[in-house]
Amino acid sequence: MRQVWISRAGPPEVLELREAPDPEPAAGEVRVRVSRSGINFADLMARVGLYPDAPPIPCVVGYETAGVVDRVGKGVTGIREGDRVMAMPKFGGYTDTLVVAADQVFAMPAKMTFDEGAALPVVYLTAYTMMIFTGNLRPRSKVLIHSAAGGVGLAAIDIAKTRECEMFGLASKGKHNFLRERGVQHVFKNEEDWPAAVRELTAGQGLDLVLDPVGGKSWRIGYDLLGPCGRLVAFGLSAAASGKTRNLFKALWQVLQIPKFNPTDMMGDNKTVTGVNMGHLFSRVDLLRPQMIDLVAMYEKGQIAPYVSKVFPAAEAPAAHHFIHDRKAVGKVLLGWD
Repeated sequence: MRQVWISRAGPPEVLELREAPDPEPAAGEVRVRVSRSGINFADLMARVGLYPDAPPIPCVVGYETAGVVDRVGKGVTGIREGDRVMAMPKFGGYTDTLVVAADQVFAMPAKMTFDEGAALPVVYLTAYTMMIFTGNLRPRSKVLIHSAAGGVGLAAIDIAKTRECEMFGLASKGKHNFLRERGVQHVFKNEEDWPAAVRELTAGQGLDLVLDPVGGKSWRIGYDLLGPCGRLVAFGLSAAASGKTRNLFKALWQVLQIPKFNPTDMMGDNKTVTGVNMGHLFSRVDLLRPQMIDLVAMYEKGQIAPYVSKVFPAAEAPAAHHFIHDRKAVGKVLLGWD
């Protein structure tokens, strides 16, 4: 098999394509011949050495793949050789041959492509968990989405449209027209005074839901923009890893700017602060599987549509990471093993 390894902490060039013997599935596992592997921002943070959940470097990361089952371990039912599947390993997804627990594999709809299959699991489950499962998204809510043109951002837009929400999106200027075409009513640059614009557009009543993967002082701004019964959902700390290499001083500075939320104040404000880390939910398949079933049904109805910006050959993994760092990506970026 072939795998993309993080050889050491550093810039994208530390990613190396290596070969190893094919793994064999144990009892309760299946083996998948992978066509596509999804790339997530957590992978970039792991590569620069700022993702505490990642395996010790050198390692293979990657949370999602799509491919075909070619071997089934003892005791596995409901999955057969030849099935087209989405798989969600907790790391190890940058590979053309994946062994994974059977309960972390999901059948792909007949019309779903491998590109879509690798682009759906992590970002749509993250958005669904934040908005529906814990976010109690009400119809016609006012929703602010940071990094709106990213994978989670586009997933959140799709889900928000099913509730006829009014959306406020943050993204670089070159992505604004695309976001408007996807249904975002109000689009802003991070550099402008968008909080003032949000206050004006909401007539001072505030937002119902803020989805923020940036962190630091951004969480305080989002909290202050919430209206009564509003929710701030934190799902990343990208401000700590904005460069292509590790900057511990900058990371520490961002950590120091994280606000402290007092439950008594939140009670008086009628506001909620919550967090989502999809990697920490991988062991709770009982929570994730019903959400995935719902998402697949939404896909079948045409309510959600995973968007892939570009597929890079696995040998060009460094270029794929550069592409994301340089903010050229819209939606998902994938590694291809064909």
